[in-house]
Amino acid sequence: MTARCRVLEAAISSPNPDLEATVVVQAAVIVELRVANSVLRAAVSELEAANAGLQARVTELERRLGRDSSNSSKPPSSDGLGKPARAQRRDAGQAQGRRPGKQPGAAGAHLAQVAEPDEVRWHTPGRCGGCGADLADAPVVGVEARQVFDLPPLRLLATEHRAERRRCACGTTTAAAFPDHVRAVACYGPGVRALVCYLCVHQHLPVDRAAQLLADVLGAPLATGTLAAVLAEGAAGLDGFLATVRDQLAAAPVAHFDETGARVAGRLHWVHSASTSLLTLLSVHAKRGKVAMDQAGVLPRFAGVAVHDGWAPYWRYEDVRHALCGAHLLRELELITEEPGQGWAAGMAELLVDVKLACDRARAAGFQRVDDDDRARLHTRYERLLADGQAANPSPPVSGRRPGRPRRSPAARLLARLDTRRDEVLRSLDDCRVPFDNNQAERDLRMVKLQQKISGCWRTPAGAEAFLALRSYLATARKQGRNPLAVLGQLFEGRPWLPAPAPGPPPAPPCPA
Repeated sequence: MTARCRVLEAAISSPNPDLEATVVVQAAVIVELRVANSVLRAAVSELEAANAGLQARVTELERRLGRDSSNSSKPPSSDGLGKPARAQRRDAGQAQGRRPGKQPGAAGAHLAQVAEPDEVRWHTPGRCGGCGADLADAPVVGVEARQVFDLPPLRLLATEHRAERRRCACGTTTAAAFPDHVRAVACYGPGVRALVCYLCVHQHLPVDRAAQLLADVLGAPLATGTLAAVLAEGAAGLDGFLATVRDQLAAAPVAHFDETGARVAGRLHWVHSASTSLLTLLSVHAKRGKVAMDQAGVLPRFAGVAVHDGWAPYWRYEDVRHALCGAHLLRELELITEEPGQGWAAGMAELLVDVKLACDRARAAGFQRVDDDDRARLHTRYERLLADGQAANPSPPVSGRRPGRPRRSPAARLLARLDTRRDEVLRSLDDCRVPFDNNQAERDLRMVKLQQKISGCWRTPAGAEAFLALRSYLATARKQGRNPLAVLGQLFEGRPWLPAPAPGPPPAPPCPA
């Protein structure tokens, strides 16, 4: 209240005020109070707006702090040591109370004796355990056999190759050719080179530790530079393999795509994955978007169903049918269910699980797609849940303070995606070959992240490309039941293994009535 108001109040409280003067004073006080009231109301409005902004900011920060690998796309490694215990998720029909270890009915594995051991050692008792007599001439009345499986002494086998030169009667001298892997007067053979690649690429040992292992176990004192050269040599022989894998992936009916960041030469690069259950192709590029995907060489020629996480550049391939990863959607929905008034999210998560189970049943029965009644029922539930979500998340009013669309909440953004991409979300209902999630691509990239954790980065782009080419080779061979060391041996013998063409799908029975 201003000083003038206090003076006027004092005048009102005078013991003998003039009536007209009192009215005038009261009118002036009322005007002053109204002005002060309007000022206070404006201040309160500003404080309420500031408080609402702070509350929204706190809510957003709490939402970010509450994100982990179970309710967002963050990797499990980001959860840290404070990772909360996660309730075990069980599919419908899975037995409750399952214990760790071998399950009833599962095939067991144990170390068993062999019929023809490599070596037999006899152990004879020297004296009687009762009277102490000599047992040298005592008859044998029984034998107990035990077998020990152990490593033989390991060492390098030095093989000398001698190429003869012979002189013909015509006077010409002809020399025999050495095998391709015999390239110098002293060199390591395909077996050692294959073991180097196996340790560094398949088992992810750092180069220095791999050199130590080879020196300690085999007595092979390889320098770290030699190991790096062996990796580059192996990758250089994979051009034909990589071209074959690109062609087979481009012709696949369903393929998985993903990307992840990696440090190369001190800068952020992106490792791109294209894979199926039988093939893996990894490549690296400084860009994350379409330029890198084009250079990988699969998506520009791909005409099947691409399963991915919804990264925007994938949608630029208009000739490709797309399918969104259901696991990503479930994690986003799990985070939104924690917000008040978002009950639709739990219903949508339950619907997606029902879609997976329906597709699993149809696939197990050998059908191409889910039957029409189930599809119609699931689509109807999907539309109803979308309507519930849109009612709970109306479009924010346009403030007019800044151009463009008003900022939407995470729930509203997810709803918009579920609305515009409903065909991609429910793709597996129409094609049972399409899996529910993109776990295949994530599994193929997981070993790349492991390599980054162990070694930190690749020092050169050439080193990254060599590692990823060899990793593609080994992952594909492993998927097709090949021994990694065997296919690496073939590679360094100059005849790299190539994946066989994928067989055509058998004719599937029609959709169930």
